[in-house]
Amino acid sequence: MSILGDEELENSMKETLKKLQDMSSGLDDKEDESTDEKIFESLGLDLDELKKISEESFDVDNTIDISFRNTTQFEDPKYNHKDDSGFDIRANIEDDIVLSSLDRAVIPTGLFFQVHEDYELQIRPRSGLAAKYGITVLNTPGTIDSNYRGEIKVILINLSKEEYTIKRGDRVAQGVIAYVLKERWSTFKKIKKLASTTRNSGGLGSTGKN
Repeated sequence: MSILGDEELENSMKETLKKLQDMSSGLDDKEDESTDEKIFESLGLDLDELKKISEESFDVDNTIDISFRNTTQFEDPKYNHKDDSGFDIRANIEDDIVLSSLDRAVIPTGLFFQVHEDYELQIRPRSGLAAKYGITVLNTPGTIDSNYRGEIKVILINLSKEEYTIKRGDRVAQGVIAYVLKERWSTFKKIKKLASTTRNSGGLGSTGKN
């Protein structure tokens, strides 16, 4: 394989650019259907072959398998709408659990996940429970590492002043699959001084209220 020098590469690019300019300058506002073919043909390129390569490149299944076991009688985890970020997680309990004000409880779900090694399963509150009843996930978002194989359990807390009863099958949280940087992609580098920014150490309300 011959490798072009800087001067040869620059001349080649100039020649290609000139061909494109010559082609475009001779075109009317209304281009015929063969315009693309003529341009690519003049450059020694096969337009049909390029189209085929492009179609094959985009016809790739990029989905990531998230394996799971469901040991309950409830439906399997699913996204209820096409662009939802999270899926419902239900309480797999036999007897009701009553949370008094500021009480917390660990709620079993009967779900076991095998998450792809570049991702984690995050356990987050359900907005309806939080807004209407003050029920939220205590360690939100809860992190389920990709190497964890145990049952998913949700730590709920009642931040309202009223009792709240959790029943069997209630949707108590939502799961979100999120990409995370791990040791394979990031390393801790100890340095003596961090780079300065316009913010530096400003935090905890440093920008004011309004």
